[in-house]
Amino acid sequence: MPIIRWTSRLVLATLAAAALCFHATGGAAAAGVDTVAESCVAIRDFVDASFCVTRLRSVPGSASADRHVHLLFAADLAAASGVSARDAAISMAREELDPAARDPLEACGLLYGSGSVAALRLLRQYAAARSWAAAKSLLPLTGHAGIGCDAALAGAPPAAGRMAGANREFDQLTTMATALLNLNAVVA
Repeated sequence: MPIIRWTSRLVLATLAAAALCFHATGGAAAAGVDTVAESCVAIRDFVDASFCVTRLRSVPGSASADRHVHLLFAADLAAASGVSARDAAISMAREELDPAARDPLEACGLLYGSGSVAALRLLRQYAAARSWAAAKSLLPLTGHAGIGCDAALAGAPPAAGRMAGANREFDQLTTMATALLNLNAVVA
């Protein structure tokens, strides 16, 4: 009988150690849970889940990250997209001879460079510190560039067509960051 008790205690101790290891390593990653898919499904009402999954998985370490880190990655992706859109708008404006297209392209460069990208970088800093109210206070500025650029280019269809993809990607990424911020702020 003592051997059975000793064996039972050994099994229980082993299970307890395994549970402790599971918890210490994040549990989800240890169990093979797809944290990227979980984050993207949680915000699917706002962002196309396949777009979200593809973009988040492009960031090294995202597969084992939690929603808070996914938010930080989304803010980084949105800021990088905004920088690319800004650079594209500035480059197109330099080459544009028609002032009806050049001026709105320059406005796009300003909207991205001086507004949304700076706001996203600051939002990311606040989110990293879990200062949810401060991060949320920047939301009106984060997505403004894509919307404002589209509006500025409304009278210049050829230029609008050239910026459409960059504006759309930026809009999707800022919406993704916004949705993840709201999700994290509610959970906290």
